[in-house]
Amino acid sequence: MSKYHVTTTVNGQSVEFLCTPTQALSEVLREELDMIGTKEGCTTGDCGACSVLLDGRLVCACLVLGTEAEGRSIETIEGVAQPHQMHPLQTKFLEHAALQCGVCTPGYIVAAKALLEVNPDPSEEEVRYWLAGNLCRCTGYDKIVRAVLDAAAEMRGAAQ
Repeated sequence: MSKYHVTTTVNGQSVEFLCTPTQALSEVLREELDMIGTKEGCTTGDCGACSVLLDGRLVCACLVLGTEAEGRSIETIEGVAQPHQMHPLQTKFLEHAALQCGVCTPGYIVAAKALLEVNPDPSEEEVRYWLAGNLCRCTGYDKIVRAVLDAAAEMRGAAQ
């Protein structure tokens, strides 16, 4: 099967890779670009473990073909933190023990970041609705929701 040359931007960096026409973006990120933070869970778009931002829109990377990334911008979990400084979402996930095995965590953080970019002051109901496409098999959802709400408050500078 022939491979296609793709030029894209990942976490602000220009990137080139080769992929087959049927190769999912999640596979390209992990296997071609060595960005293993994006997890593969179900490969059917049901778990959210592979959540990334594609041109600022939250998508399941397992449902996007690598060739569709041509000329577009991708943000993965690796692009969430600044060098030597975790994002408030990452800090709050640790503080609230909102992670255990870690498979779902990158997808949750990327999804929560997307939410907070469009709504910096979400209600609990809005957080639960926004994150409904992500599944966690270990922690349950309350700790995750609390971590997102706490990160949102910190990012707004609200009193804790």
